[in-house]
Amino acid sequence: MSKIYVVYWSQTGNTQAMAEALGEGIAQGGKEGEVVEVSAASLDDLKGVQTFALGCPAMGAEVLEEMEMEPFVEEVEKFAAGKNIALFGSYGWGDGEWMRDWEERMKTAGANLVGGEGLIINEAPDEDGLEKCRDLGRLLAAL
Repeated sequence: MSKIYVVYWSQTGNTQAMAEALGEGIAQGGKEGEVVEVSAASLDDLKGVQTFALGCPAMGAEVLEEMEMEPFVEEVEKFAAGKNIALFGSYGWGDGEWMRDWEERMKTAGANLVGGEGLIINEAPDEDGLEKCRDLGRLLAAL
């Protein structure tokens, strides 16, 4: 059974909580999820699977974190065509522009966006937000 990787970057722990809930949903869906911080993630692992998730909060002027996540996403764009990719992250300001931009990048790279769009949660996820993350994890497991 291939793993479903959930790769994330988190500063305050909000996106990490989302990632862990996705992992729970993947397990509930009967698959093995591996939740890993982007600094420990392997691009080769992602190249070898059909389905995975990427998570990052909005940073600065609604952009991805620039030191680790942005370079990682740039590499993923090179092999994203035909992959099933879920996007998620938290935000504290703005209207989700960073996620719309990220969705467009992945679509342009040829990825299939799981759920049709990224999952965003304002600030720390509450129980309802965590359940939305578990739902997304179960959706990943069903693919």
